[in-house]
Formats: sequence, structure tokens, C-alpha cells
Amino acid sequence: MPTARLIRGAALAASLAFLPLATACSGGEDDASPNSKPSEISAAPAAGVVAPAKVEVIANLTGCKPKIRIDADELRQGVCHTAKVDYSITTFPEEKYKETWLDSAAIYGGKYLVGPRWVLAAKPEMLEGFRAKLGGTIQELSGLSGGPAPSAS
Repeated sequence: MPTARLIRGAALAASLAFLPLATACSGGEDDASPNSKPSEISAAPAAGVVAPAKVEVIANLTGCKPKIRIDADELRQGVCHTAKVDYSITTFPEEKYKETWLDSAAIYGGKYLVGPRWVLAAKPEMLEGFRAKLGGTIQELSGLSGGPAPSAS
């Protein structure tokens, strides 16, 4: 169905358009190779149980009520605004969609908290605190070398 494909494509594009905002403060590496795989910062979850893949549940565990920005077949994304930080939570119905999202996000670089079928994007200095609540792994994505991330405008 062409309409469903257009909606899914628009949802994915909107999610990727949010990445520069989420990673703008991440301070990427200038010498990273565009073909390099994400590097894992820490593999062991600090929490006893890793959070489930539902935006509202993950947001509740972090102390916020999310505003859902994208609700599509391939992903759901909510945004949280707190006094300390703004962040996004993206969940996926299958692990393959999360891997595709991470591959696409790699061009922007930055650090993310990644769990089974979910990704949390926030300022890098906040990720360890979220990891203590949610579990997951902090991953650093390489980014493209030599140029700034595209503008969201």
C-alpha cells in the first residue's frame, strides 16, 4: 500500500530529523570513519532488569510523561522535557528496526543509551544516570568526519 509506505517513510524521516537536536551537545569525534561500527561504552546494565520497549513505561521509569511525536509501524518516539534535560525515547516493534535506526543515526555520531528494542537520546553526561534506572548499553556512534551535522531547519 503506497500510502502506508509514505507515512512510514515520513515517520522515519521525522525521527532522523530529530537526531541533530538530540546529538547537538554530544561533541562528536572529528576523526571518526563513516564506515565504523558503533562502539560500546559499557556493556553491563547497572539496573537489575532492562526496561521494556514501550515509550510510556521507559519514560515513567525516568520520571517523565512523554509527548508522543511519532507513532508508526516501525517506531514510536516520545520526547521528555525535565528541569535537567530534554531527551527522546524511541521504541521499535522488532530489533531489526532499531538496528536500521542506529545505522541511520551513525552519520550524526553521538552517544545513546540502547536497550532491547529501544534507544534513549540525551546529553552524554546524563546517559549514565538513565542507564542506572533502565539498564541497557551506552553506545557511541561514529558520525561522518569533516563536516557538521545537517541543520534541523
